[in-house]
Amino acid sequence: MLVTRRSLGKKAWPGVWTNSVCGHPQQGETFEQAVTRRCRFELGVEISDIAPVHPAFRYRAVAPNGIVENEVCPVYAARVVSEVQPNDDEVMDYQWVDLATMLSALAATPWAFSPWMVLEAENRDARQALTDFVARLRG
Repeated sequence: MLVTRRSLGKKAWPGVWTNSVCGHPQQGETFEQAVTRRCRFELGVEISDIAPVHPAFRYRAVAPNGIVENEVCPVYAARVVSEVQPNDDEVMDYQWVDLATMLSALAATPWAFSPWMVLEAENRDARQALTDFVARLRG
């Protein structure tokens, strides 16, 4: 899976590792269209096989600088089908990792990750949906 490190220019949680992209649908846009748009904008990638892995995810978190996020944000997975070309305003680094490695890192150093990623990973159904998604892609 592709994880990214948020740009140091981000207002909330700069420099932490997180899921690949974040965003919200625009008016009249489906979730799948929003995922595609954000993947292009943040990572410069084309994607396929978009699937929900945690459709009812919501969280509330307060950043060290006082910014409060109270979000309802379904989590999706997708296959990356082009080279990653990150937008420096959004992403300062990225890494491909397997799910077990990511879960170990989250458990050992949760402070190094976005609070929403930590919460997403704690959800057993979401972990299973992601595992099943990867298995389907591998055929």
